[in-house]
Amino acid sequence: MNSSKRLWLIIGPVITAFILLLLLLLSPINFAHNSAATERRAAVSLAPQVFKGRQIKEQALAGKYVPFFGSSELSRMDPLHPSVLAQKYHRNYRPFLLGAAGTQSLTLYYSMQTIDTQMKNKKAVFVVSPQWFVPQGARPDAFGFYYSKLQTVDWLQSIQNTAMNRYAAKRLLEMPSGHSDHAIAQMLHKVAKGKALSNYNRLQLSINALILTHEDQLFSDYRLGHNLSKIDKGVKQLPDSQSYQALTKTATKLGRENTTNNNLGIKNSFYNSRLRGHVKALKGEQSNFDYRQSPEYSDFELVLNQFAKTHTDVLFILPPINERWAKDTGLNRTMVDETNNKIKQQLASQGFNNVLDLSHDGGQPYFMEDTIHLGWNGWVAVDKGVRPFMAAKHQKVNYHINTRYYSTDWQQLDPTAQNLATFK
Repeated sequence: MNSSKRLWLIIGPVITAFILLLLLLLSPINFAHNSAATERRAAVSLAPQVFKGRQIKEQALAGKYVPFFGSSELSRMDPLHPSVLAQKYHRNYRPFLLGAAGTQSLTLYYSMQTIDTQMKNKKAVFVVSPQWFVPQGARPDAFGFYYSKLQTVDWLQSIQNTAMNRYAAKRLLEMPSGHSDHAIAQMLHKVAKGKALSNYNRLQLSINALILTHEDQLFSDYRLGHNLSKIDKGVKQLPDSQSYQALTKTATKLGRENTTNNNLGIKNSFYNSRLRGHVKALKGEQSNFDYRQSPEYSDFELVLNQFAKTHTDVLFILPPINERWAKDTGLNRTMVDETNNKIKQQLASQGFNNVLDLSHDGGQPYFMEDTIHLGWNGWVAVDKGVRPFMAAKHQKVNYHINTRYYSTDWQQLDPTAQNLATFK
């Protein structure tokens, strides 16, 4: 056998596999359909590839699943979690959890671009954490972890010259992710300046969309994790009755059993792994925290603008902070209240009237699982808002977007009652 034949035997299969993969990715055929079992796993997986992708979300949200947007609180899957309650009591909806630790408004906005059609005239739940509104805004590393080129391509393919799109492009360019692809970065600069994309740009986007769509179809259901087992386990611990008397009794019992090693009302496992031996050192640690001025307020406006665009009926949830923990660490209660007041004004002034404000309930027994995340009785309180919201017919929404919420003036506004009253 001559050397050229030997070389082909070595590299030929690699070249052939590459060509076949390229043909597969460029094929116009949609060859993916997920089973109901895959949808169930994906809905509670919090897997990055599901969050970044389109295929599974698009299919699930076209059916009985409803998007629940948020961040790390969605991962606190005790038996009173919304996904457990919906499964146990055969509700007419199933939460599809979109978010995890590190996701904030900008990331969630871009995640919505792949499910634009599925959100039109539908319902959604959105948990707004005050901890997002730090002075520096969204962390570039956290944003980069959840950044999806597919979402950006989908967004650019339907781009129009609006205040929302100009701001979104500007913010993406402020992140390293916005420069990860040279061609897309050039397009973002055009959008940020209100310029139209060229025909060549649109051809580039079409090719990218084809490849990225097939990548998503091939790999989005890979390793969806074991969260579904937590949901199934939680279902077995719930009472047969979904009366709030029965649910509160179960929540209180579970909370009491799981917070025996500390006086902060924090779950034993969290206390052991994160706080044991550090509580004294953290005393007064949060006294300088301030959430009142942040670029996050304008990033949040992107989310509101997107909901208005798709006429989505949304229930917003404002969670509390563990009151005992806040007192120990010196977190300023007035500052937190003013932060929530600023968020509520931004919502109410634009017609977002479905708001479940739990921000003052952080001292209730077994309401929190840890320092900032809802637990047992907290999830019961959430269900008291979610359940009737989901049971009611979709309401025709009438939002009034105020583009001034994209301004630095709003980001940096000190939310005293007087300042909020005079902001237009």
